[in-house]
Amino acid sequence: MSGPSVSGYTGSETTRDMVASEIERRWGKAEMKKYDPERNTCLTFRKWLSLGFVPRKGEKCIRSVTFVEKKDAQGNVIKKIPRPVFLFQPVEKKGV
Repeated sequence: MSGPSVSGYTGSETTRDMVASEIERRWGKAEMKKYDPERNTCLTFRKWLSLGFVPRKGEKCIRSVTFVEKKDAQGNVIKKIPRPVFLFQPVEKKGV
């Protein structure tokens, strides 16, 4: 997959490095070099479904984290809440 951004990646280098190291551990350096956090390879289950793909049955997720900002009435960030994100890499076309 290439083209415009399809993931919810917000630019965190820590997140990118964490996911890249897990990809390298599981599938090797060749797969890690293909990793593009904005356009391909690691997306949520729902995102893969919306793109016409499905993660392989039994595939284990790559755990990541994102932070949701809680804001006050004026729009000031008062708290950042960590939320887990479950990413999948290998996929198969739906119906195959």
